[in-house]
Amino acid sequence: MYYFEQFYLTCLSHASYMLGSEAVAAVVDPQRDVGIYLEEAAKHGFSIRYVIETHLHADFVSGHQELAARTGAKIYLGAKAGATFPHVPIHDGDELTFGKCHLKFLETPGHTIESISVVVTDLDTADKPLAVLTGDTLFIGDVGRPDLSGDLTPQQLAGMLYDSLHCKLLKLPDDVLVFPAHGAGSLCGRQMSSERSSTIGNEKATNYALRPTNRSEFVKLLTAELPERPGYFALDVEINRSGAAPLLELPVLPALSPNEVLSRRDGGAVILDTRSPAEFGAAHVPGSIQIGLAGQYASWAAIVLGLDKEIVLVSGDRQKVAESRLRLSRVGIEKVTGYLDEGIAGWASAGLPIEQTSQISVEQLHDLMLEDPNGVEVIDVRRSAEWQAGHLDRALHRPLDHLASTVNDLDKSKPVAVYCKGGYRSAIAASLLQRAGFEQVLNVIGGFDAWIACQLPIVADEPVVSST
Repeated sequence: MYYFEQFYLTCLSHASYMLGSEAVAAVVDPQRDVGIYLEEAAKHGFSIRYVIETHLHADFVSGHQELAARTGAKIYLGAKAGATFPHVPIHDGDELTFGKCHLKFLETPGHTIESISVVVTDLDTADKPLAVLTGDTLFIGDVGRPDLSGDLTPQQLAGMLYDSLHCKLLKLPDDVLVFPAHGAGSLCGRQMSSERSSTIGNEKATNYALRPTNRSEFVKLLTAELPERPGYFALDVEINRSGAAPLLELPVLPALSPNEVLSRRDGGAVILDTRSPAEFGAAHVPGSIQIGLAGQYASWAAIVLGLDKEIVLVSGDRQKVAESRLRLSRVGIEKVTGYLDEGIAGWASAGLPIEQTSQISVEQLHDLMLEDPNGVEVIDVRRSAEWQAGHLDRALHRPLDHLASTVNDLDKSKPVAVYCKGGYRSAIAASLLQRAGFEQVLNVIGGFDAWIACQLPIVADEPVVSST
């Protein structure tokens, strides 16, 4: 029997895998920091000889090149990827066997042109396959988005995806286990389940994207109201096409004095505060942006900031500084040039000005809206599907990923209350609004979930203003 392990990186909703047999192992879709695979291989006495990528990932930077360099492994990747690093190009039907583990590669384009799936068979029970690693082709409850190509239209890719699913993956036995590269929260699909595995039969029965009865219906379903592709996706694809530099090559991160941070801020650097919304609200560096480590920190940093800005970190302690930097590097943000020594306490001790963000409960917001319906502007920063399912009356829809470019028509001197689902995104939005010069910003604690829990009124209709 072969060894099989899933590694799930919650902050990026990313699943990678290790398969091993008779002292040999393969790693599939590795995250950028590859130490976990080296440690696991050493624990089981494996030599990692194969690194397999199901496609060129758009939402994170892969560690395939560093892992291959540190182990001597060969990298296997779809032949149509156009990768510029040494690799074994995979074609449909290619096979790989080590010990009792047999892998058969299927070309399954649709999410990307080079996408592959890996069918896994235990040679001790070789009458049928046991599992399939589907990358971003087939998720639990969803399929991959078909709009990540610069050369093919979403309709063309969706047609390919239909063929890959119905002519290849769904032809596998119903009891074959399905292990994708992402779960709920990933931007590579729309309705992914929080479950981390399934079966072919279960996906046939429950996956909404597999319900259309023909190719044209599938294409129409998949390309209708596609969420906008984050700008950093194309950049991460190119990093992965050439292979990322080893993390060990990143320079040591220096502690910066408050005056050095002030100078860098005034020179254009982004001050990124990774503390909680409450801590940030109580006191922060004026003009800083809050993105908390407690959520999908790196993804939102890449969406809001991009990959190329100079960043100075503000955090609670040095351990969290290190975590912040690591997580940013996982999505390709590497221009972190230092961190505020002694955090916000050091800033205050230097006698530099402090800014605050008011926190408001949903009950307080409801009272304000009743007292003066025009006294406060209410901003909903959730995604379109969330908005359409229900929102506060008279709220304006400004999705967070486009907030900075869609607020110029608002009165900066008027109080603005910002909410999302639970409070994570609204805290980011509140910091962006303050940075843009809004004078009275209120972050709604608990967001829409708290509003519903208090049984306050909502409406469900088309957005007042939407950028998606």
